[in-house]
Formats: sequence, structure tokens, C-alpha cells
Amino acid sequence: MMDETKIRDEELNEELMHELLQKGDVEAFREEFLSHHPYDQASFYEKADEETRHLLYQYLSPKEMADIFEAIEVDDDEYEDLFKEMDARYAADILSYMYTDDAVDVLNELNKDQVASYLTIMDKESAQQIKDLLHYEEYTAGSIMTTEFVAIPKNSTVRSAMNILRNAAPNAETIYYVFVIDEDRKLSGIVTLRDLIVADEDTLIESIMNDRVVSVQVSEDQEEVARMIKDYDFLALPVVDFQDHLLGIITVDDIIDVLDEEASDDYSKLAAVSDMDTFDRGPLTAAKKRLPWLILLTFLGMLTANLMGMFEATLDQVALLAVFIPLIAGMAGNSGTQALAVAVRGIATGDIEEESKMKLLFREAGTGLITGVICGIVVVGLVYFWKSELLIGMLVGTAVASSIFVATLAGSFIPLLIHRMKIDPAVASGPFITTLNDIISILIYLGLATTFLTNL
Repeated sequence: MMDETKIRDEELNEELMHELLQKGDVEAFREEFLSHHPYDQASFYEKADEETRHLLYQYLSPKEMADIFEAIEVDDDEYEDLFKEMDARYAADILSYMYTDDAVDVLNELNKDQVASYLTIMDKESAQQIKDLLHYEEYTAGSIMTTEFVAIPKNSTVRSAMNILRNAAPNAETIYYVFVIDEDRKLSGIVTLRDLIVADEDTLIESIMNDRVVSVQVSEDQEEVARMIKDYDFLALPVVDFQDHLLGIITVDDIIDVLDEEASDDYSKLAAVSDMDTFDRGPLTAAKKRLPWLILLTFLGMLTANLMGMFEATLDQVALLAVFIPLIAGMAGNSGTQALAVAVRGIATGDIEEESKMKLLFREAGTGLITGVICGIVVVGLVYFWKSELLIGMLVGTAVASSIFVATLAGSFIPLLIHRMKIDPAVASGPFITTLNDIISILIYLGLATTFLTNL
């Protein structure tokens, strides 16, 4: 295992970098800065202030800055400000040197005037490749694919294929998979770099290629693409149109970004936050993101309060009943959120298919029944030993058992219903399920209490 001190010594020395920048020692700065991994360079750039960034634009070429932007991790809305700092020609050159899919990701975050300006300045070939991808709908395979890949004719030999590979390799995003096409540019097969290396030079590609190729349609949702790459353990996945023409490829590094983005998005929705807050976001911006959800939940909470008002007469007669409302509502909310997490995760990973949805509902119903009955029995015992009130204990225990059963069923059914309606199931978030289950549990509890009030 690598020594921790050695790792620290190899990390980019930010103090030294700032010192060399301030001195204007271009050669020393470039030698030290460019000796580090692009990730470390990008980290330095992200932390730098505007004055330091302007010096970086002077000291680094557009190609070197392109490597940084391919490794950078900033909020989408920051790209516009960063590119406004640069000379337009310099910015356009950066985009030209980036892989096409990465350049498109950046341009999608800029305003239309900026995009038009950069595409006009850019060399025609790069601009056309970017335009070809820009028109694809966001979050589809077409929007995240790259056109920098190696394709060879199926009637070629290994010798000619290796020549094509050598020429295309400097600009290709990956060379481990080489895609085979016919005379109409339709995807016919795939060969790996290993296949080419071990095969005889005069062997025809058609005889060594694998013609059972897994591909994805250009309009496919990026989540489905991510699932396919995960399931098949691919390094890259070819993207085709409805006639099987090879349009591009999606590499595993892009899918890692998609998985991170989708996980962050789903988690933010489960927390009832419009967009996941970042640590560098100001309190006013964060408050604006959260307020719509909190206000909506406030109105739902008022509905809960109104329901309790409807049972005011019952609570006045037996004040002890009010003590157990938080317990019942809390247990219902917790069980509903657990079921929600299982359902949303199953939908997101694709584990829940059409034929297994009823199986999930029956399983969760059984789980809710078992956990509800056991928790109800425990509550009956606790209330009896605490207050010496067996009848109230049985009432509270029955309400707990019923609420947990209904809440568990609702927590699994609601996301499935929303998914069926072609809406992201993550919007059935924890706070919404909790508030809904508060209403259900209070109705059950106080409804039962009112019914049996004459026996209390």
C-alpha cells in the first residue's frame, strides 16, 4: 500500500503554484503544474480566485485548459461566468480541444448567444461535430455520446485495421473497443484491441469480429444506458439510430457522471429539495430552493391540524389520547419512508419489472402486517404498564398496527403509481409520504377512539 506521506508529496502544492504565478515565472510554473494529474490541476483551478484564473489563461494553452475542463467539477450555472472571463477565441479553442460530448455538456449550460458565438469562431469540423450532438434531447443517449471513436470496415484486414487505429487513436476517446461497420455505415460487429494484436495481419476483420453487439438507440434515456453498461460491464456502448447506423459511443467515464448526477437528483427529491444544495451556495439561494417545498408541506400540515380539530370533542373527553398522537404518526411515517426507499430504489435500478410490481406490493403488505401487529402488541404492553389503562392500550396498539400496515402499503404503492404515470418516482419524497401518513394515522387513531368512546 502506498505510504500516505508519499501521496501528500505527489499532490499539487497550491502555495508553490500561487508563489510562481505571482512572480510571473512562467516556465517554472508550467513545469510544476503540468506534471500533475488533470484532476489536481482542476482542483486548483476551482479554488482559484478570478485574478489567479486570468493568469492561468495567460500561462496555459487552450489544449491544456481543455484537459482541466474535462476534469472539472463545478455547478452547472458556474460555466457561464467562467467562460465570460476568457477571451472568446481562447474559450472557443478550449471547446474545440475537448472531447465532443464534454464540450456539449458545457455548451448546454451557456446562454444561446455564447453558444452561437463560440460555434462561429470554432473550426468548422469541430463546430459541426458539436452541432450534431446539440440537437439531441438532454438526458438521452445522444446527448452524452461522443463521436470520437474508431470504426473499421468489416471487409478490411487486420493490417489495414491497425493502420486505421494508429491514425485515429490520438483523437479517440477509447481504443480498446473497435467498432466494425458495413459499406452503409451500419454497425456489424466489434473487435477488441486484444483481438487485433493476437490475430494474423492478413486475417479478415469479418472473420474475427463478434457480430452479437449490444447497442443502444440514440433516443434511449441515459438511466437505461447506465443500467446496460453496469449490467454488461462494458467500457463503451455503441449508439445507433433506428436503421442501425453507428452514430457514436458512450464510455464508462461518462456513465459514472450520469450515475452520480441521477443519484444526487433522486436523493434531493427524496429530501423534498428542488436541487441538491452545495456547500458554496449562499443562504438566500439555498432558501429559495427549499421554500416552495416547505410551503407546500405547510399546507399539508394544516390539513393534519384541521383533522385533529374535527376530533376535538373526542380529545376533550379523553385527554390521554393526545399523548399518543406523535407516537402513532411517527411510527407510520417511519414505516412508510422505509417502504418508499425500497420501491424507489427498485425502480431506479430496474429490479422492479412489470411482472414483479404486484409481488412487491404483496411483500410490503405482508411486511407491514407483521411489523404492525408486533409493534401494536409491544405498544399495548407499554401503555398498560405505564398508565394501567388496558382499553386505551388496546386502542393505541390497534391504531399503531393499522397505521403501519396502511403506511407501508402507501409507501410502496405511491411511487409505483407515479412511475406508471411517467413521472419520476423520487418526487414521492420522504416528507410527502410522512405528511400523508400523518393524516392517515390520525384518521385511523381518532376514528377508532370516537367509535369506541362509549367504552372508555
